[in-house]
Amino acid sequence: MDEQPGLSEQYRMASPWPIFIALGIPIAELGILFDLFPLAVGGLILFSGSVSGMLQETGYVESPWRAVGVLAVVLVVVGVGFVVTDLRLVTRGYAIVVAGALLLLGAVAGELFVHDDAPAV
Repeated sequence: MDEQPGLSEQYRMASPWPIFIALGIPIAELGILFDLFPLAVGGLILFSGSVSGMLQETGYVESPWRAVGVLAVVLVVVGVGFVVTDLRLVTRGYAIVVAGALLLLGAVAGELFVHDDAPAV
């Protein structure tokens, strides 16, 4: 990312990812806290996808798909930890595992089928 992107209006001056990260965290927390399965899964997917998009935009990773895969594995491990430790957290753990599994599926599909054919700058 260029430190001085220029003064022309053709350059985007702000990143869209922080707002999605800021929305993903509370949505996921509300879903996990109040045991709302779809809200927890959606919030975790929104948060993880936004983090990987931001990592790609800032140049830390070439492609966001591997970052999504790493975050998916972390979510699966945390979700399994919730499932095996306490009976009251089982459904919350399942929500985290499902979000991780969906992200892992998306990361594999993205890595296999999405190709950036744009010329290198």
